[in-house]
Order: sequence, then C-alpha cells, then structure tokens
Amino acid sequence: MSADTIGKTNEFRVMSSGALGPAYLSLIPALQRLTGKTVVTASTSLGSGENTLDKRLRRGEVVDIVIVAEALLRQLTGEGLVLADGSAPLARSGIGIAVRAGAAKPDISNADALRETLLKAKSIGYSASVSGQYFTQQLVQRLGIADQVLGKCKVVAGGVGVVVARGELELAVQQMSELLPVAGLAHITPLPPEVQIVSVFSAGVAASCPDAAMAREVIRFLSGPQAADAIRRSGLEPAR
Repeated sequence: MSADTIGKTNEFRVMSSGALGPAYLSLIPALQRLTGKTVVTASTSLGSGENTLDKRLRRGEVVDIVIVAEALLRQLTGEGLVLADGSAPLARSGIGIAVRAGAAKPDISNADALRETLLKAKSIGYSASVSGQYFTQQLVQRLGIADQVLGKCKVVAGGVGVVVARGELELAVQQMSELLPVAGLAHITPLPPEVQIVSVFSAGVAASCPDAAMAREVIRFLSGPQAADAIRRSGLEPAR
C-alpha cells in the first residue's frame, strides 16, 4: 500500500457549505474522536467554475460526507453523487445584511425600509449559494427594484462579509451564520420576516465514500443533540 493510499485511509473528508462552516469547524475535534481519523475539509465553492462542489463530485473525488442546502443535496442524490440512505437535515439558516464596522446601521426593519436601503446602496455583494440565488432571482423582483439594483450587485466567491469589511463593497447579503464570525462587520441583521427565507442545510453520504457506515455515524452525530449547541452558537437553528 502506497504512502498516499495510507494517508487517504486515515482521513475523513468533508465538503461543507459555508453556512454551516463555523459550527462544523468547532466540531472537528469531536468528529476526529468519533472517527479515529484526521478530518479534512475539502475546500469547495458553489456557482460556476471548474472546482465547484458538484463538478468535483462528478470527477470522482473521494469525499465522505457532503453538507449543503437541502435542494442541492436532493439534486446530487438524484445524480447518484450522494447516497439516498443516511442523509439528514442539520440546521436552518436565515439571510442577513451587514455593513462595514463604523458605517451607519441600515434600516431593514420592514420590506419598504429594505427596498429603500437597497436602492440607496452604492454596491451590494452576494454569494453564489442559496442566499445569493434568492436575493437576485426572487427578493429584488418581489420588491420591484430588480432593474435598479442588480447592476450594482456583485457575486463574491468565498466570504462576502470579508469583502465588505475591507470596504470594497457597501452591503453584504448572505446567510447569517456566514456573516457573524467576520471581523470588521457591523449591524448584522436578518431580513424582515415578510421577505425572509429560511434554508435547511443537510448532510449526505458521498457516493465516493469508502466507509458509508462511518459516514452515517458522523451524520447522526451532526444531526443529534451533541452538535446542537455548536449549531446555535454559530447563528443557526438545529433542524431537529
């Protein structure tokens, strides 16, 4: 057995959506005790490009579990990239808006106030994931401002909050759990209830997983009470 093969057998590989990132990262020590392996987070992205999560799975990259929005997990399962057996919802997440520290607090107390804030903003950043899809494909249309707003919006690969914290964009629109850990952001506020959308993030066993039984055990842990506090601390709500 080659050194490379031995290394892979001693690893438990996870592809995780950014929304669950802070909670998942805090649970890595517990996962390593559970699996007896080194937990490796396979850096990934959503949207377009050659290294998106779905394309990497299609290329046969060895992954144990995948943590993504429920709709994407269903799609991956339908394509045979994730096993139907063993998946479970982990957390619910709402979308928020944030600005750079020191900037005035934007008024998004209701849908009308949100509309005015988005119209006044000079630039808006969003992610390629479910929050960005909702913002660009549904929210601004529902508010009747798509023509005025989309031209000043920019999709950001990785952390939208980091770009706003650097002052490169004025507003960040992303999952609350992805905004909360970012240093240099302020006034991280959920969208008003009448236009909020709550996404469910779930885990599934990758079809390329070499030990599906262990992967299912990890998913049971992540969806159970042992992980609930970490999920809450990251700004998410446990799904169960």
